[in-house]
Amino acid sequence: MSEAVSIRTTPAEATGLGPSAASGAADPHAVGTNGTARPAILSYTDFRIRPHNCFACGELNEVGLHLQLNLEPERCWTELVMPGRFEGWEGIIHGGILCTVLDEVMAWALVVHDNWGVTARMSIDFRRPVTVGQSIRAEGWIKEARRRIQVTAGRIVDAETGVELATAEATYVAASESRKRELKERYGLSVGPGR
Repeated sequence: MSEAVSIRTTPAEATGLGPSAASGAADPHAVGTNGTARPAILSYTDFRIRPHNCFACGELNEVGLHLQLNLEPERCWTELVMPGRFEGWEGIIHGGILCTVLDEVMAWALVVHDNWGVTARMSIDFRRPVTVGQSIRAEGWIKEARRRIQVTAGRIVDAETGVELATAEATYVAASESRKRELKERYGLSVGPGR
């Protein structure tokens, strides 16, 4: 059984970014107003990154998805209710938004293994429409790991019924060790309690 730990966002003041970096009110979807942790599982250690502007998981992006990512030893998952601002056709969530959610959970499945990369290819099969206000669960996992190429899979299901709504497969190219160090420094990645 895995031990529960946390994904934390370091408050802007502690990162040297200052209070203005937060640009507005705290986002209740990202972290608690007092910087409290979100539940997660990740190799028995705490995992923290600075507040950032990623459309999918960044708490500083005012129009973003603000995904709360949960990491397990072999996968990443998130649950959310799809808001109307991401509507495509009337009452239906835009497919590009669903692609973004899937890309994010598949990419973070790589980070669980300290492997950072960029999406080289992704294919999506939309099985059923996702409607405005629908509660979904997205999950991603690694299918195949080669030296610099990682193949992942993912899916979105209805969080209440488990009905599959979309599936995906993606290929990621791993970042070089120097680029990985640069990304960890840029985002203030720290591993371990109190770091």
